[in-house]
Amino acid sequence: MANAVTTVQEYLAALPEDRQHAISALRKTILEHLPEGYEEGIQYGAISYYVPHSICPDGYHCDPTQPVPFAGLSAHRKKMTLNLFCVYVDNAAKERLMTGWNESGHKLDMGASCVRFSKLEDVPLDVVGQVIRSIPVSDFLEHYEASVPQSARKKRSHNRGD
Repeated sequence: MANAVTTVQEYLAALPEDRQHAISALRKTILEHLPEGYEEGIQYGAISYYVPHSICPDGYHCDPTQPVPFAGLSAHRKKMTLNLFCVYVDNAAKERLMTGWNESGHKLDMGASCVRFSKLEDVPLDVVGQVIRSIPVSDFLEHYEASVPQSARKKRSHNRGD
């Protein structure tokens, strides 16, 4: 997917029909369960859910101009992905995801936080919704801040004037 898109609608419109259907269904599940405070938009060329600068002014420690990523959806040539940065920084959430996914009978193809799938039927939407719903912004930011390397924390603190 080209990084030229600037809206979720443009992203979806650029997808082949089968991937458009799968990504749209997963997007609907995320939006139905997304706790208050997160926003949806395009980040790093994909559909993203993030903590806006209005809540976390420091932004993402890797690129402070970007809001802190929470989750994302993308379609690639051979696979689609559900990127769950929220489980990368929260071991309990990751365990809930893995347990729920395995109990659903679906095969989990996951890296550190990236779940890869070929078709919508490979994704237990209820499990995804439960995990998304279980992570309010305050909890996510607490886990995220604890995961930021010490050197980046010092830099962020210095930039705020702490």
